Amino acid sequence: MRDSIMKRLALIAAASAGLAACASRGEPTVSTAGMPGALEPIHAAAFTKDQAVFWVSSNGCTAKEDLIPIVSLQGGSAVITLRRIDEDKCKQDLVQGVELKWSFEELGLTPGSPVSVNNPYQMPRS
Repeated sequence: MRDSIMKRLALIAAASAGLAACASRGEPTVSTAGMPGALEPIHAAAFTKDQAVFWVSSNGCTAKEDLIPIVSLQGGSAVITLRRIDEDKCKQDLVQGVELKWSFEELGLTPGSPVSVNNPYQMPRS
């Protein structure tokens, strides 16, 4: 099962790298000054017509409520910045991380809107 998850992460990361210009530079394209929490490195991101999916690191307790997606507009496209607002203080190292999903409705986006990611990519621990 772990190999399946790792292959899925690698596939998602490869596909999403083309969607997010900031992934190659590792630096945010939208200013993060004044945003709550800390900029969260992500393992992968993928988008469907109406959903954003992120894989992030976890020590066993990371939940959707621990992160906040901030949507900014840049050049007519939405840029999502994922910020961690609550630290994961658990001790169970989830090597593959956790998958968190937000609907475009939750993000205030119209289904099918063009989106990119403002977070740096980080390979899962092996």
